Amino acid sequence: MKQQLIAVILGTDQVGILSDIATLVSESDCNILDSRHAIYGQEFSLTMIIEGTHNAITRVELSIPEMCQRRDLLSILKRTREHTKQNLTHLYDVEFNGVDNPGQIQAITRFFADQHVSISAFRQTTSVDDDNGHKMMRFKLVVNIPDDVAMPEFRYNLNLLCQVLHLTSNIIDKHKG
Repeated sequence: MKQQLIAVILGTDQVGILSDIATLVSESDCNILDSRHAIYGQEFSLTMIIEGTHNAITRVELSIPEMCQRRDLLSILKRTREHTKQNLTHLYDVEFNGVDNPGQIQAITRFFADQHVSISAFRQTTSVDDDNGHKMMRFKLVVNIPDDVAMPEFRYNLNLLCQVLHLTSNIIDKHKG
């Protein structure tokens, strides 16, 4: 019976890390089902789901921490149940702009959680408006909206929230452009 393991690896970006990890997984008779990799300045983050037999997953669980220790990386490993791919048929970019105020991101992320909308990416930038000196914020999310969410009502409620927060918003269906 196949088993699955989630592996999270963090550290300073180094040439060959992905190659070493892929080799280790392959040599343990496992497969990488899905992965996400990001670089933040000089640091990187890798999250992947690995599948194999019980013995193969155990080999990976023992090998990854050893490799990470040699490369001065952090690793977190967790066995999990069967992986199912995320349905990305309702993928949207949602962007917010306005004066940066405490509590805005909390209110926005709470709104999406209350709507059962999953957030798959999150990025915020700030700047100072040269004309008035206000700290401005641009906040972008990539979200997956479930089939049962009524989009006209969703957009209306999001606009109401933005009015309260003094932000503007834009929703773009990634499949329609």
